Amino acid sequence: MNFKRLIYPDLLNGSIFKSILFFMLPIITSHLFQQLYNTTDTIIVGYFLHENSLAAIGACAAVFEIIMNLGNGFGTGCSIVIARAFGSDDREYLKRAVAASVLIITVVSGLLTISCVLFLRPILTALKTPSIILEEAVSYISIIGIFCGVLFAYNLCAGMLRAVGNSFMPLLFLMVSSLLNVALDIVLITRFGMGVAGTAVATVIAQGVSVVLCILYTLKGAKVLIPSAASFRLRGAGRLYKDLIGQGLSMALMLSIVGSGTLILQSAINTFGTYIIAGHIAARKIFSLSTVFISSVGMTSATFVSQNYGAQNLTRIKKGVKIAVLMTVCYGIALTVLSPFIIRQVFEFVSGSKNPQLLAYGTRYLQFAFPFYAALGPLVVFRNSLQGIGAKLLPLVSSVVELSGKILFTVILIPHLGVLGIMLCEPLIWCAMAFQLVWAFISRIKKMSSAVQEDKTSF
Repeated sequence: MNFKRLIYPDLLNGSIFKSILFFMLPIITSHLFQQLYNTTDTIIVGYFLHENSLAAIGACAAVFEIIMNLGNGFGTGCSIVIARAFGSDDREYLKRAVAASVLIITVVSGLLTISCVLFLRPILTALKTPSIILEEAVSYISIIGIFCGVLFAYNLCAGMLRAVGNSFMPLLFLMVSSLLNVALDIVLITRFGMGVAGTAVATVIAQGVSVVLCILYTLKGAKVLIPSAASFRLRGAGRLYKDLIGQGLSMALMLSIVGSGTLILQSAINTFGTYIIAGHIAARKIFSLSTVFISSVGMTSATFVSQNYGAQNLTRIKKGVKIAVLMTVCYGIALTVLSPFIIRQVFEFVSGSKNPQLLAYGTRYLQFAFPFYAALGPLVVFRNSLQGIGAKLLPLVSSVVELSGKILFTVILIPHLGVLGIMLCEPLIWCAMAFQLVWAFISRIKKMSSAVQEDKTSF
């Protein structure tokens, strides 16, 4: 088989299944190493520190997720505009877009840093974080928040390289930083006794190294991205900045709405004590790893649908989306069948705990969630596919549905149902969101098909 075909699969022609599969494999690898950042912290803290330390990280997990989502959203949004400039072959505009992105990311990350310094402790207090773990939670998330600029810088640098067609080097740098993160976690906790703060410092340093590697590579191997001094001029750049800020905000807003729902849900989880908090954070780490396949299929669907939308090939779009949905459903079924045989061992490994209450909650939570991947998979595919055909509002509506559902569970249902309410929350919301997105996608495709038929008739 042609090796180049494996690296650059043709999403517009040939076998749809092979195109989706080959395009998805590097994305899965990248996501796995991204998850290694968070999962490594949980495993090492679980093994070398007290369960309260694991609960401290869990208590601020939702805040951490919001910071990550803001970085990912703005980085992705800016890279979309940069990719558009690269595709137009306008090198001057490309350099101006890079310069503007750097300025925007600097300002946004600076504002977020100030907000973290002022509001992180009050936020964790408002989330009803138990007093026994509050100080550890603040020490961990404060370091992440104060140095959020490093996270933003990596997302922008990696996004810019992908925008000009280079997805391999960001993956390589991510692999290096992930391995460095593991080593630093162990050293800072076991040798320097830094506790959970050590895991945060390890994350910041590892990401900082990946930023430096991205910049060094860009200076040597992607000079087209290097802006000149003139590229930073603000005069006449209003439309460019509006485009970049709008694109970044739309991406960040959708991700942050989801994160805000998780933050609200966390306030309810924090009322159940340290064992449930620790069990939940360990279960969420496994959940994140187990959904890498689904999120990778979703990202692939966005690119596949977008390219074929540009080619006006609606038939291929519909076939591709069906294949993607089928892949996620089959994955969910396989995971549900295998989970009774492996989930407890995996959970013990990730949590590093032998506490029966913690293990019982974590395994129950996961075994309950896995069958609902049959709804989560289509949800992710259809949401990304809608973005691929240019529908920005409809995917945002699904995020609002998720936020509303988590508020409903936190305020009304969890206080009455207890731990069962926590386990029911997201799976039931996935089902509601999936129905909304399936309807939205089918309606949009029908309108597009009708428009195509009218054009043919007019012709």
